[in-house]
Parts: sequence; structure tokens; C-alpha cells
Amino acid sequence: MAHVAYDIDPVEHRPALIEGDPDFHGITEAVARPVEWRPPWGWYAVLAASLSLLGLFGVSIAWLFWEGVGIWGNNVPVAWGWPIINFVFWVGIAHAGTLISAVLFLFRQRWRTSINRAAEAMTIFAVMCALIFPGIHIGRPWLPYWMLPLPNQMDMWPQFRSPLMWDVFAVSIYGTVSLIFWYVGLIPDLATIRDRARTRLRRIVYGIFALGWRGSFRQWLHYEKAYLLLAGLATPLVLSVHSVVSFDFATSQLPGWHTTIFPPYFDAGAIFSGLAMVVTLMVICRVVFKLEHVINPLHFDRMAKLMLLTGSLVGYAYSMEFFIAWYSGNLYELFVFINRATGPYAWAYWTMVSCNVIVPQFYWFKRLRTHMGFLFVSSILINVGMWFERFVIVVTSLHADFMPSSWDYFKPTFWDLATLAGSFGLFFTMFTLFVRFLPMVAMAEVKSVLPQAHVHNRPK
Repeated sequence: MAHVAYDIDPVEHRPALIEGDPDFHGITEAVARPVEWRPPWGWYAVLAASLSLLGLFGVSIAWLFWEGVGIWGNNVPVAWGWPIINFVFWVGIAHAGTLISAVLFLFRQRWRTSINRAAEAMTIFAVMCALIFPGIHIGRPWLPYWMLPLPNQMDMWPQFRSPLMWDVFAVSIYGTVSLIFWYVGLIPDLATIRDRARTRLRRIVYGIFALGWRGSFRQWLHYEKAYLLLAGLATPLVLSVHSVVSFDFATSQLPGWHTTIFPPYFDAGAIFSGLAMVVTLMVICRVVFKLEHVINPLHFDRMAKLMLLTGSLVGYAYSMEFFIAWYSGNLYELFVFINRATGPYAWAYWTMVSCNVIVPQFYWFKRLRTHMGFLFVSSILINVGMWFERFVIVVTSLHADFMPSSWDYFKPTFWDLATLAGSFGLFFTMFTLFVRFLPMVAMAEVKSVLPQAHVHNRPK
């Protein structure tokens, strides 16, 4: 039998991660442009709006410190109100960055390279928003060190069984590892911006943060080892952080909270909401900063598939909660879930189900998974639904206590709304500054997936 040699380049048969067949210089120009150009008026408008909301956040917290938690709608029996809802929401938003950056990196998913930098930044900014709420929710914000393993002025150690302390440990570690991971990945790109700088000030500032990077073989060797190590450290945090947050509820004896499904349920929901926020931001950034060829429909198609998976898991968790409540024979547990769907907060429950279960099912259709308008609207609806999920978990489990005489209807106050809106102001202020002063796409990683970087892709 004659021997036939097949000279086939496997890269040619992979989906196009970067459109237009750009070279290395083209990628550098496209990614560095938003950092080097003069921002358009729209950037200033977004920054002004974000700073306005951030100012409202500062006023809300200052008034809270002056008057106390009575300015919120928290009451008896709904002692936990919007602060814990907002905390869990922002921790969930932070999960997609680590998933895209660390987990997909370990699984060698090359499509992550165009979106991982922005997702990592989003993680850090969301953690910043989340960490504020435990501190202002304790009732004595001038004593925040009580949440840390330090003795207080009465020589008493903090209560290690308190879920509040678990949150501080979990989210602080998660934020620290995410920040280091993000910064390490930035170093080669900061050096590129340093070398392209046209002013002495920019050259000095970017040079300081580039840590003397010159792109030598030894530096790349150490860099790749450090990046792999940090990815391995960050990956378990994807599951551990929101599992610990779910223990705030699951370790209680309250019907509707005391359930073992909460850790995986919260993890799936966190990744679900985080991916939706990434999609919302990337749909805007790819158009505003002319990165359509770098962040193309393939990336959105993959993220939509992940949202379909995690959204289906969340829907499964909703149904399992009802099944277990019925199967357990516990009348109190069954009442909580029937009350969620048919009681005074049924509007919130069905908003949650519509946004989190029904909307993702449209991602079965590839045309919708790559339609930018639909992705933008649906991703916003998903995050609306995920916020309502936390609202439903907290409020509907508390408002109808064991004693009907203490039942009450929770109503948020102006300061509840202002604090929530202000947290978005902090998030978008940080993200707006990020896209202006730092490369939002990892240039070095994107170049690694170009055909020119492949060892077998040589001119024939």
C-alpha cells in the first residue's frame, strides 16, 4: 500500500478566534489605541454619571454612620435586608472573572484570551463593592476590626462561628488572589504601553508598574510558571467563596435556608450572573473601542453556552427546592416555598424565574447566541433576575415568621435604593477608569493564539 503523507495544519481547522488575519503589530495597535487616544465625549459622560452615583454612595454611607441602620427598611422579622442581598449579588458578579481567567486557562480554552483581562478587572471591582456591605451592616462600622481575628478592647476574640467572619475571610482571600492574578497578567502589556509612551510621565508610571519587564526568555519562563501557579490557586476559590457565602443561610435553622443544596446552587448562580455582566460590558466595549475583530461573535457564542448551562442548573435548583420541601414532609418548609410563588412577594419570585430560567433557554439558538442586541438585553435581564433571586431568598424566608403576629411586609427606603445604585456607581467608575488607562485585552495572550505564533504555521 502506498504511503500517503497528510500535511495538514491543525490550526487551520479551528474556529477563527481573531477575525481579519491581523499581525502582532495590528493587535498591539488595536488594544493600545484606547489607552493612548484622547477619550471621546461619551467616555466623559459615562464617567460623570458613574461619579454621580459614587457620590450618592458616599452620602448614603455617611448618613448611615450618622443615623444608624434604622434608615434602611430592615425590620422585624426581616432583620436582614438589602445590605446582605447586595453583598451576595456582588460576590456573584465577581465569579466570572476567575472562571474565565483561571479555570478556562487550566483547561486550555484559547477563546478566553480576548475577554479574560476585562473579566478579571470586573472581578476586582465587584469584590470592592461586596466588601463594603459587611462593614456597614454590622451596626457599628467604626469597629470593623471585630470582623477580623483580632482581640477587641475588651480582650475578647471574635466569634469564629459567625458567618460574617467567614465572609470576610473568604472574600478577602478571593479578592487578594484575583488582584495578584490580574496584575501578573498585566505586566507584559504594561511594558508595551511603557515602550510606546510619548510623555515622560507616562513612561515613568507605566515603567514602575511593569517591574522592569524586557520580554527575555528567562522572564517569560518565570512569568508562565507564576501565572500557572496563580491559576491553580484561584481555581478552588471559584467554588469555595460562594459556598462559604451560602453558609450564611444554610447553617441556620430557618425554613427556606436550612438546605444542603445551597453551596452548588449559589456557585452556579454566581457564575451565571458574572458571565452575564461580562457579556453586558463586552458588547459595549467591542463597539466603542473598535475591537470587533478581537472580541468577535465566537466569544459571545461560548459565553452564551456557559450561561445556558449555569442557567439550567439554577432552574434545576429551583425545582429541587420545591421537591425537597414537599418530600420532606416539613410543613414549615413547604409553606415557605408555596408562599414564595403565591404569596405577597409572588411578583418578585416570578420575575426571578422568568429572567433566570426562561431567558437563557433562548441561547439554544445559535443566531441568538451571536446577536449582539439580544445578548445585551438578555444579559441585563439575567442580572436583574439574579438580584431578585437574592431578594427572594432573604425577604420571603423572613417576612412570615413562626409567629403570625410578627409577620410584616418589607419595603425598601430611599436609602436602600441609594446604596444599591451607589454600589453600581463605584463599579462603573472603576471600570471606566480601567478601560481608559489599562489595556482591556491581554495583548500577549491574544498574540499567542494567532496563526503566526503557531510553530507549524510556516509559509509553504
